[in-house]
Amino acid sequence: MAPQREWLEHDFYQDLGVASDASADEIKKAYRKLARELHPDANPGDSAAEERFKRVSEAHSVLSDPAKRKEYDETRAMFAGGRFRGGGNGFPGGFGGGTSYSTSGGGADFNIGDLFGSGAEAGGGSGGFSDLFEGLFNRGGGGQRTSTASRPRRGNDLETETSLSFKDAALGTTVQLRVTSPSPCTTCHGSGAKPGTSPRVCPSCNGSGFISRNQGAFGFSEPCQDCQGTGSRIDDPCTDCDGSGVKVRARTINVRIPAGVEDGQRIRLAGQGEAGRRGAPSGDLYVVVHVTADKVFTRSGNDLKVQLPVSISELVLGATVSVPTLEGSVGVKIPANTTDGRTLRVRGRGVPKRSGGAGDLLVTVKVAVPPKLDDDATEAMRRYAEAERASGFDPRAGWGR
Repeated sequence: MAPQREWLEHDFYQDLGVASDASADEIKKAYRKLARELHPDANPGDSAAEERFKRVSEAHSVLSDPAKRKEYDETRAMFAGGRFRGGGNGFPGGFGGGTSYSTSGGGADFNIGDLFGSGAEAGGGSGGFSDLFEGLFNRGGGGQRTSTASRPRRGNDLETETSLSFKDAALGTTVQLRVTSPSPCTTCHGSGAKPGTSPRVCPSCNGSGFISRNQGAFGFSEPCQDCQGTGSRIDDPCTDCDGSGVKVRARTINVRIPAGVEDGQRIRLAGQGEAGRRGAPSGDLYVVVHVTADKVFTRSGNDLKVQLPVSISELVLGATVSVPTLEGSVGVKIPANTTDGRTLRVRGRGVPKRSGGAGDLLVTVKVAVPPKLDDDATEAMRRYAEAERASGFDPRAGWGR
């Protein structure tokens, strides 16, 4: 997630081209459109498109998560609404370093640099509004706190899409996906340090990531500028990733799609998302599955549905007919005098269940009328019609008024 200062500097809604009251569906559609246009694979060597792709991905990771979006909106609304007074340097609500501010309720002045020092911007953040003030103020200067800046910062979750045939979605398959995203640097293995060296505990803050000081009646904690709030220092940064431990690269991963996946379902791949900085845990990758329609089959949960064309004679006299399944065919017995539209159930020939076994095959019979009959068949049909009337059968008995 973006550092807290960037949450205020960046307009994620503008990055996605949507209104601040956009629905979740509108945000998803805008992101997918921009991600396709700006993807590095579609713009090889275009650094501007790659940078925009990163910003669009970051905006989506915040606005697509209801909790993160709420914190983001609350943070920006608080400052833009003048909860802190002052001016300068283009921040929402007018604030910047080097200027003293007072809380809207009166009281002691403090410097906004204590909120957003140079270390705060570089150190990153993981929690938005709730992390913004955690550990900053300590009445009377006493007490201990744990630095949020020194905690590992998990990478953002990512989302991609794949299309499957109806059969592959029902039976399960393995697909290869090509993902371009911030990933652990292969040179330093995510540590940020030059191979053969390691990060060391920052001596200025003893690994806490914060420097504490007193100012009047308040105790302040500000990110350590020597380690930029991370709690560790890298003397020899990795030259490939400039010490971040993260580098944008394309990778191919094999994804096992479980049997029975449905259209629009999201599959979570733990730890396959964006890499955390300096060896922190990676986010997750979500794969949205799109299932193409089949010419023969449809689904109802784990039951497989098929419409079977039959002749009039097969319904009247009965027959055994071969019906396709996902993995071959099965013989289905049609009892004599079966009515058109009746559904016959074949146990265990449907979609596999996660708990074991499978759903059923539901076969609905549908009379197919021949487009043309020869003379012999026509004469036979006339004799059948006469015999039918002689038997007293009326297909419209009790029908209508």
